[in-house]
Amino acid sequence: MVRVLCTALNAETGPHFKLLTDAGHECLVPDRSLDLWNNEVLTKTIKGFDAIIAGSEPYPASVIAASPQLRVLARAGVGFDAINLQACDEHKIVVATTPGVNHHAVAEHAIAMLMAIGRGFPALDQEVRRCEWKRIPLPRISECTLGLVGLGRIGQATATRAIGLGMKVLGYDPYPPADFVKQYGITMVSLQDLLAKSDFVSLHSPMTPVTKHLINDKSIATMKDGAVIINTARGPLIDEPALIRALKSGKLRAAGLDVFEVEPLPGDSPLISMPNVLLSGHVAGMDNESHEGTWALGANIIIRLHRGEWPAECIQNLKGVTGWKW
Repeated sequence: MVRVLCTALNAETGPHFKLLTDAGHECLVPDRSLDLWNNEVLTKTIKGFDAIIAGSEPYPASVIAASPQLRVLARAGVGFDAINLQACDEHKIVVATTPGVNHHAVAEHAIAMLMAIGRGFPALDQEVRRCEWKRIPLPRISECTLGLVGLGRIGQATATRAIGLGMKVLGYDPYPPADFVKQYGITMVSLQDLLAKSDFVSLHSPMTPVTKHLINDKSIATMKDGAVIINTARGPLIDEPALIRALKSGKLRAAGLDVFEVEPLPGDSPLISMPNVLLSGHVAGMDNESHEGTWALGANIIIRLHRGEWPAECIQNLKGVTGWKW
């Protein structure tokens, strides 16, 4: 029997329980009053468990080293930059993600942020509540250009929705999906050209050493004056102090941010008090269907690994766990 802890948010009920128990395993959730972002608390909480269906809490080397029974970390989502892969390799822990489940939710969130900012909803709402009646026109969204940095599943899902709004879509991706690009008439350009020509820029790249601070003082300087940036991918893609400077100076009109360099977003962050920033708390991929889908896929990954199967399409440290067996 495998002991599985599901730390993913809101996972008190769902298909993962039945999947795991039917396979002869145990599935539990932690005490939700605990701060799993605290390394000591997390270490104590996961002690004695063989596998984790993990949320977005970080798993640094210290937590990994203190968890000798742990065999599998199945992240409920596609980002795994909060997990120390090198430490997992050293301790022969399989790190998996759950791709192909929440891309529609993230795309909807990105477009919702784009629409809210593009039509000025946050400011309009507050103006009416203050009994103001300014009625200032804004650019028509269907006449705007959207630049997508990254055309994986989420970028593609965002592209089709933007095209449905009548937007022109530019794309940048080191490995562009040729068939998709051709089918939807997306113009592939360099990152520099995308930033220079886009009214809205939406980030959909993974977080790697190469993409860290992809948006910085230098790249922002090449963007259109008054452009809007949307980030539903990973916080460290943006150099936050550089973004704040650009928003304060008016170089950028606004930003929609679901992810941040430090999470949860500190209460003293300047972003909180900025009226031209729309914030949400790393929830873009969290609709009901995506929740249940990621939990179920995480459970199935654990079940398959215990059976001796190898779901390579979901495993992120294949080389580091070569020859791994339960």
